[in-house]
Amino acid sequence: MFVHLHTHTEYSLLDGSNKIKDYVKRIKELGMNAAAITDHGNMFGVINFYREANKEGIKPILGCEVYVAPNSRFDKEITGGEDRYYHLILLAKNNLGYSNLMKIVSAGYIEGFYYRPRVDMEILNKYHEGIICLSACLAGEVQRYISKGLYDEACKQAIKYRDCFGEGNYFLELQDHGILEQQTVNQALIRMSKELNIPLVCTNDIHYTKAEDAIAHDLLLCIQTGKKVDDEDRMRYEGGQFYVKSEEQMRALFPYALEAIENTQKIADMCDVTIEFGNYHLPPFDVPAGYTSRSYIEMLCEEGLKRKFPEECSDESKADELKKLKDRIEYELNIIDNLGFVNYFLIVSDFIKYAKNNGITVGPGRGSAAGSLVSYCLDIIEINPIKFDLYFERFLNPYRVSMPDIDTDFAPEGRGKVIEYVNEKYGRDHVCQIITFGTLAAKGVLKDVVRVLDKPIELGNRLSKLVPFDPKITLDKALEANPEFRALYETDDEIKYIVDMAKKLEGLPRQSSIHAAGVLISPERVDEFVPMALSRDGSTITTQFEAPVLEELGLLKMDFLGLRNLTVIDDTVENVYRNQGIKVDMSSIDYDDKGVYQMIGRGETEGVFQLESDGMTNFMTRLKPKNLEDIIAGIALYRPATIPFIDSYIQTRNNPESVKYLCPELEPILKDTAGSLIYQEQVLRIVQELAGFPMGLADNFRRAISKKKEEVIAERRKMFIYGGVEKISDKSGNTEEVKIPGCVGNGIKEEIADEIYNWIVQYSTYGFNKSHAAAYAHVTYQTAYLRYHYPVEYMAALISSVIGNPKKIPLYIAAVRNLGIKVLPPNINEGYSGFSASKDKILFGLAAVKGVGSNVVDEIVRERNENGKFSDLEDFVRRLSSKEVNKRTVEALIKAGAFDCFLKTRRQLISVYEQIIDKCNKDKKDTMTGQMSLFDFAPEEEKQSFKIQYPDVGEFEKEQKLRFEKEMLGVYVSGHPLEKYSEYLKKHTTNVCTDFYLATDEEDDTQSGTGINEDEIKIRDNQEVVIGGIIEKLEKRISKRNGDSYAIALVEDLTGTVECMIWHRQYEEVKGWLSENEKVIISGRAKIEEDKDGKIMCNVIRRFQGNGRKLFIMFSSMEEYRKQDNTLNSILKTSKGTDEVYIVIDNADKSKRLRKKLDNTFVNADSTLVSTLSSLFGENNVKAVD
Repeated sequence: MFVHLHTHTEYSLLDGSNKIKDYVKRIKELGMNAAAITDHGNMFGVINFYREANKEGIKPILGCEVYVAPNSRFDKEITGGEDRYYHLILLAKNNLGYSNLMKIVSAGYIEGFYYRPRVDMEILNKYHEGIICLSACLAGEVQRYISKGLYDEACKQAIKYRDCFGEGNYFLELQDHGILEQQTVNQALIRMSKELNIPLVCTNDIHYTKAEDAIAHDLLLCIQTGKKVDDEDRMRYEGGQFYVKSEEQMRALFPYALEAIENTQKIADMCDVTIEFGNYHLPPFDVPAGYTSRSYIEMLCEEGLKRKFPEECSDESKADELKKLKDRIEYELNIIDNLGFVNYFLIVSDFIKYAKNNGITVGPGRGSAAGSLVSYCLDIIEINPIKFDLYFERFLNPYRVSMPDIDTDFAPEGRGKVIEYVNEKYGRDHVCQIITFGTLAAKGVLKDVVRVLDKPIELGNRLSKLVPFDPKITLDKALEANPEFRALYETDDEIKYIVDMAKKLEGLPRQSSIHAAGVLISPERVDEFVPMALSRDGSTITTQFEAPVLEELGLLKMDFLGLRNLTVIDDTVENVYRNQGIKVDMSSIDYDDKGVYQMIGRGETEGVFQLESDGMTNFMTRLKPKNLEDIIAGIALYRPATIPFIDSYIQTRNNPESVKYLCPELEPILKDTAGSLIYQEQVLRIVQELAGFPMGLADNFRRAISKKKEEVIAERRKMFIYGGVEKISDKSGNTEEVKIPGCVGNGIKEEIADEIYNWIVQYSTYGFNKSHAAAYAHVTYQTAYLRYHYPVEYMAALISSVIGNPKKIPLYIAAVRNLGIKVLPPNINEGYSGFSASKDKILFGLAAVKGVGSNVVDEIVRERNENGKFSDLEDFVRRLSSKEVNKRTVEALIKAGAFDCFLKTRRQLISVYEQIIDKCNKDKKDTMTGQMSLFDFAPEEEKQSFKIQYPDVGEFEKEQKLRFEKEMLGVYVSGHPLEKYSEYLKKHTTNVCTDFYLATDEEDDTQSGTGINEDEIKIRDNQEVVIGGIIEKLEKRISKRNGDSYAIALVEDLTGTVECMIWHRQYEEVKGWLSENEKVIISGRAKIEEDKDGKIMCNVIRRFQGNGRKLFIMFSSMEEYRKQDNTLNSILKTSKGTDEVYIVIDNADKSKRLRKKLDNTFVNADSTLVSTLSSLFGENNVKAVD
């Protein structure tokens, strides 16, 4: 029997197209009983392979093709090219070998990474036990020496490996892929085998599953290397032989080495690794002396109960309520303890306590953990599950044997500190971040295939657009869903070929990255349980297994999430204290403030967590929320599947008398949601109270029907309506029978029960976790509360939170102005690093000034706090000249307006700042050398005369000032060049720039609770659009394909920016006048691509016309005008703008004066032009009017 022992799967990233499921299926088809996985340098796929192989009755052999450094793994460039590393196949012989293999592979990444994860003989000798070694392919060390003609040296290397792994555990590997070099190497290996008594083994270096997959694999190599198929100098696997061959094919290749064929089965028989799933490996938690984990958590819960429920604990009249609380805690603790999760809760409680004790804001909770009273008493969550009718069983129950999942939000600035605390407490080699993989998704892989086939980019874009926007879409589903796509596929051979190739590559891992929040905490060194890797930038150690696999292995995975809105809340509280002297206690705010709900109902939700999108804002204006329950319901409802139900919910919510219940038992369950079934918790109550399921089984019932399997839905229907006996197993495998009465048994009519069940099944497609919605609704309300009561301070904090996001800042500044709040330039004497409140105005943050780093701002604020405000520019320079403040910094601050407080114009400051800095530096140098100057001896009242004087140069033109602000701050602050054209733009455009923006919400939808990509681009692909604005940036380019010139313009309006493609024909028409800062109207078609902001394909571009100032030039007579005509035109041509020009011919009778507008003449009627014309034609004869 032959067994494949050298196999690369999809986890040999962009080098293997051999999908694990297809591989195992093919092995089974060929009648083989075992197979190996040996990906390049990693073990990413071993668990998936182990599970799939066992499922199909194939023995899994777990291994890796490691890279071996020529000398030490710590050496870098001792040698180059191919000799940087050699290949070597390692197979786990037993569980000890598997454990050692994890350590070897981990060391390759953590200690030996250089182009590839490399190990060395030191590592191999240390961890050789339980491992079988094969000499690998032509890139193996033994084979490499043979290829170089160094047979004796090759023998030395073979002996080295044999001695390392032991006799019988090292094999010389024969391969034949039709490569001439392999024939020479194979003959030498056979000779070596005889001379050194080292056994042979035959392998096929598998990179794809079937022979016909060779072409798709070649395309994958091109995707990996950025090449095209027709490129000559590129990576190839020649010959098409790198697939899963049958035993007959392998025997035909090696008729001279049949023993090497048989050895594959012998090796397979030697390998026996067992991986356990479901056994938990939680780190221990050190409790104080005299406590067990159980008694300690009981004590913490008792303390928490007193804090959280002081009235129930102190008022004897509430003894019954207190008993219910204690009973619930006892019930929850028994389940937690029986499932083995007490330490889990103690660990989470501990790092949350650390965060709170160190001033790091923690979110109120998220997910189903908000249903746990124990979590509430331990301060893991801040949501009272009793008040909001949340159920522990939705989070954890004795019949749901899986690890609890408590995810925690932190203010982003403190998240790293909490992770560092966990590292210190449990040991750095016990804590690790988690890997995740990006894949070749349907839309992207179509574009990739088109690119490597060197087809027009437009074809890839066209095909990609035919695939519906859906994170779970596949090409097969797209062909079913889109008739146009299907028709093209069936009638166009080229497109069919592209799609077929893409289908073979679809779903393959593209690259590894770091899980956004996941952290693994292990009871022992991480590499005792999982192999480790390095992030692509080499900065972070991660697991090699993804989060779901870690959970299957029983390891503790925590999600430490950063929630920007928590920082906004913190900064607002600080702003309020700094600006008004009021200390806001967020733990005691009124959650029944009518003004807050009215504000939300009016749609004033910019910056309010979860509510600021257009769709959600519209929902709130219709809903008119009156309490927190309304906000919770809104968050739960606003998702793709539930949007159709919003209208009916609003109708019944606003007209409660119209609500009808199928049976009286439903009213107490659905009353809070106006008869609508919104929450998963409501299903649990229906199944429990109407059908008689225990609450734990009710959650299992909910989960079962949500999987939408028809046979499960039918089986559950019978149990729900008629009842029966439910067999259940606990964690230990003990089985018990639970009698379920069913709805009929509880007195509900069969037809009513059937209708309720149908409703539940329909609900399963959209039901939401109330615990999560309730937790996030608290953050929603807190942000709304601050926005309502402290709008200046809140909006300042909000804008600070998006510094670096050029799309969000203009939107929020516009919102601020709509509130009647002024946004002022930075102020050196009042501002801080972030945006800050100054009475009823907002100051731009100093750290937002381009070229002014946070270190400089910290020094400015420190100096100001210690020694008072700065009196003028010279005072500022003298006090900060040794603190990283240079000419570039000062210039940036001047242009941004940060020195306006000195009551000098920006033009004056620009004129003298270099002199001031040079003078201060000279004075400082003289002081250091002991030299004195007249300035040092002069009285204080005379020192002013020694200061550099500011020239009387006036101020920059308004548009120049604004351009400086834009340059330094990224936005216009003291105004906008388009302000006076706002009505003109409304009249002449169909869209604004923000209509082209993709979703900009910072929080991932699945985490934030809505599950909806609300801010999808508002316009459709190919839609006709007209926008207007100022050209912020203009790039002129030449097409590589045909040499035609074209341009890319970044156009800004009052809301944001959009990129416009101006192709050759259009560009040729306008290139004579098109330039940056030009004000234009652009007509064209929208181009919308996946995961990108939209663009405009320009059809027509023209200047603004007739909406600016009017420039009047008066002449004494028509003859005088004709005489000056050429001079006038030559001057007007030098000025580009949107202002109209009128010629006036004087007459003593003003009513008879002639006035004529110059057609196609538009200028910038600023003071410079007016002054030039006045000097020629007389000051009284030239006038610019707004």
